Amino acid sequence: MEAKKASQSITIMTELVLPNDTNVFGNLMGGRLMYWMDIAAALSAQKHCNAPVVTASVDNISFENPIKLGNVVHIEAKITRAFNSSMEVHMKVWGEDLTQQYKYKSNEAYYTFVALDPNRKPRVVPQLVTETEEEKKLFDGALRRRQLRLILGGKMKPDDAAELKALFVKD
Repeated sequence: MEAKKASQSITIMTELVLPNDTNVFGNLMGGRLMYWMDIAAALSAQKHCNAPVVTASVDNISFENPIKLGNVVHIEAKITRAFNSSMEVHMKVWGEDLTQQYKYKSNEAYYTFVALDPNRKPRVVPQLVTETEEEKKLFDGALRRRQLRLILGGKMKPDDAAELKALFVKD
């Protein structure tokens, strides 16, 4: 299986915030944004592995700035690392006020997806080739983020998280 470039997985999704998407304050509801982010991330993961994928985890999502009714939402998703059958996807989200002509950061997050074979069992995915400094930085941090996810999900013991331990324990 041939490795793929991170740039080949880029997915950009754009949505208009309509009244049905907002809360009583006129801001985009967090759940709606997470729904859109899940779609964009899944498309990015599918581009990378050419197979159906399912969401395995969603990391912490902190909302820096609300996106208002009538503004545009831009979601950029890109694979940061491929493991055996799973892939980490990083997303950046911006709001855009078309009337005032400015863009602002809303949030960013990491989602993890697992590729499935025709029997709905995990399948191997292509490895990732990084090209830019940002891609290399995200790739290097992905193993630590994965270990943290596995610990929080009860699938790894903290003592087994060598990458994380190296940050906190000095020999």
